Amino acid sequence: MQLTDSILADSHVRLSPVDRFTLRYLRDDSWEWVPKTYPDSLPLLQLLTTELRGSQKQVGDSRRALGTFYKKKNDFYSYENADFDVHVSPVINFGYGAENNTGAEGASFNPYVNTRGLEIRGSIGKRLSFYTYLSDNQILYPRFIGEYGAQYTTNSELGFAPFEGFVKKIAAKRSAFPGADFLAARGYITFNALKIINVQFGHDRNFFGNGYRSLLLSDNSSPYLFLKISTQLGRFQYTNLLTEFQNSQIPPGTYEQLNPQKYAAIHHLSVNLGKHINLGVFEAEVFSRSQLELNYFNPVIFYRFIESYRGSADNALVGFDFKANFARHYMIYSQLMFDEFKFSELKAANGSWTNKYAIQAGFKYIDAFDIPNLDIQGEMNLARPYTYSHRSGQTNYVNYNQPLAHPLGANFIEGLAIVRYQPANRFTITGTFGLMSYGVDPPNRNYGGNLLQNYESRIEWPDQPLGAGHHIGQGRKTLVSYGDVRVSYMLKHNLFIDFQQIVRKSDSQLERLKYNTSSASFALRWNLPYRTLVL
Repeated sequence: MQLTDSILADSHVRLSPVDRFTLRYLRDDSWEWVPKTYPDSLPLLQLLTTELRGSQKQVGDSRRALGTFYKKKNDFYSYENADFDVHVSPVINFGYGAENNTGAEGASFNPYVNTRGLEIRGSIGKRLSFYTYLSDNQILYPRFIGEYGAQYTTNSELGFAPFEGFVKKIAAKRSAFPGADFLAARGYITFNALKIINVQFGHDRNFFGNGYRSLLLSDNSSPYLFLKISTQLGRFQYTNLLTEFQNSQIPPGTYEQLNPQKYAAIHHLSVNLGKHINLGVFEAEVFSRSQLELNYFNPVIFYRFIESYRGSADNALVGFDFKANFARHYMIYSQLMFDEFKFSELKAANGSWTNKYAIQAGFKYIDAFDIPNLDIQGEMNLARPYTYSHRSGQTNYVNYNQPLAHPLGANFIEGLAIVRYQPANRFTITGTFGLMSYGVDPPNRNYGGNLLQNYESRIEWPDQPLGAGHHIGQGRKTLVSYGDVRVSYMLKHNLFIDFQQIVRKSDSQLERLKYNTSSASFALRWNLPYRTLVL
């Protein structure tokens, strides 16, 4: 709560009534970190026993029993003393919509969301924190999500859900694609090993960057096992991330078997240059061994050296990121990712396939046009063909058949605009608009967009030197324009009602991708953040 305290105490910070409501919301949502005193200091076990006995005495008294719940507005149940706190809340998302697609099979149907789950968080001695989330989900996605999933599903017996792993198919009326039935689970612990070193271990996603997308590492894929060590030393922040990914590129009929494992070792070093500028360096090594490559566990060495030293053919990626704040209202940010490149080929500018890189550039405008709580964001992303791909599923930049960076994979250019406006305390309007141009692979051809394909199966252009002539959008060119407007109202703390309208137009040289979508939906969401599916 140091951030909210510092904002409220700073007389130079101008706060609107909505800003003050948001700060109160944040303090209510994490009330256990608001400074307080305890009337006693009983040992943890004794306090838990006392609490349990007290709860048992309340059996049969409905009023007193109900009083054990929602002692705080954000927790269904909570318990706290000087040594221990736990917070339990249900998770619900019920949604229903009507979608119409012109020029496509399964033109009219009703997408829906049915999510029920539980969220538990807490801490021990304010030193070790824990978090876990579990939900059961049945979802029928819009058609464009089904089309996307068909590209990244290698086993026809299984279903697809964005951001998730193992998915079962369920029957869907009138839709061209089946629905998805899956369990979602995340969980981790975190603690400070030293005052400046934080350690986190568990099963979740990670994200590097300041944009809507990340071209370094995003939260697009399924959760995975990770160990993250973050060190803050003055103006320097150093992050070590060790992960275990799943290679689910397996043939039909074998999903009962264990998925092959692969690993990634990631470093990110950032430095603050003054108060307003931050520069970062990123490197990652995706590798697969019958035994772990211990050299990659060295937190203070460049992975590219290890790769060469060991004579390995692992997948090395190097990136840079930048952000600058200025004039109190503005931020500009960017990322540059090199998967593989040769300076001679870059200089020749002949479209060599080895020029595998991705670029992001964006800006944020806070309280735009001096309108409080109106924020505008613009972003451009591109990735050249074959970026992030490799020789096999054991070394490509993919986890559980979904890209680890941008959801479009590679061979694309994209422009995004996001508008967020909170005109009143509980009322939020969010608009997400996109224009995407990318190349789609016809059967048995590899134009560089699908990361699951071996880059050695790339196409060669007959009128170009060997390996040259590759450009963004090659293949069956597809142009998508997209608009998603959502209106949310918070009925109670973390209980939202959402109205959403999606309008999407897809024009492609591939006939099945020529269609327009209009989808309207209504949802009730409790203790769950909303996530827009922009594809």
